[in-house]
Amino acid sequence: MRARNYQLYDVFTKDRLAGNPLAIVLDADGLDTDAMQRIAREFSLSETVFVLPPKSERHRARLRIFTPDYEMPFAGHPTVGAAVALAEAGEPAEAKRGNQAGIFVLEENIGLIRCAVSRQGSATFAEFDLAKLPEPLKLSADGEAVGAALGLGPHEIGFENHRVAFWSAGVPYVTIPVAGLDAAARARLDNEAWADLAPKKSELAYASPYVYCRETVHKDSAFHARMFVPGNPSYEDPATGSAAAAFAGAIMHFDRPGDGMSRFWIEQGLEMGRPSRIRLELDVEAAKLASARIGGHAVKFAEGQLFL
Repeated sequence: MRARNYQLYDVFTKDRLAGNPLAIVLDADGLDTDAMQRIAREFSLSETVFVLPPKSERHRARLRIFTPDYEMPFAGHPTVGAAVALAEAGEPAEAKRGNQAGIFVLEENIGLIRCAVSRQGSATFAEFDLAKLPEPLKLSADGEAVGAALGLGPHEIGFENHRVAFWSAGVPYVTIPVAGLDAAARARLDNEAWADLAPKKSELAYASPYVYCRETVHKDSAFHARMFVPGNPSYEDPATGSAAAAFAGAIMHFDRPGDGMSRFWIEQGLEMGRPSRIRLELDVEAAKLASARIGGHAVKFAEGQLFL
């Protein structure tokens, strides 16, 4: 039996008991896939990340990310949370009192992900470059059916020129624009209706709906969002970096930001009492998306050991 250190972080927030909780197993070397899946099921959080030695000495670590039911190729809040945890673990005590920055590469199933971490007073911020830019996928369901699966009427689906679409930057999401905060707050996922129309992202799971609107609670937010995970039972995710990565495709397609860097803060998790803030940056060249980044804060709220 071996003691393996783990930490629990709240991600995409500066405040404990807000944002999206994450379990990070720091000493995962020697665990096989089945053991990782069982540990993720034991933590019963939306995702658990396992930190392994990198395949290349030039990289900081290799990450494997599991939901309670399956492994993911990539996910946003595990990437941000693990980057913060690794940076804080390697930080000399005297450095924690000042502003520090570090850049390193993480190996994930989707590919190599470059991360930049900075300490800003008592909070730590991490951002990462998308390993894969968003691409449109075919969606056969129409907006009216999608709205009905969320308990919303046809008049509440879409705003301006935004329409229901299907995007993936490694993990696919159905992006669903709604009229405003009232419609977003009333959205409820009907699992059976969603299963009849939603595309599958794997043999085990359907693509999730990502509901968004231009109206926001906080003045500095560009979008308000909610994300529901289909299943039995379904649940709501308080902050979804991989969905924000896919959403970058919808922003490019419908809003057509000009050349240069555009920055958007996305608020999420407010309806479920776990407010979150995700920063999305787009680099546009010749009217095309050249690169994109997801960023946010993370804060540790617990740690312990697994005896396995």
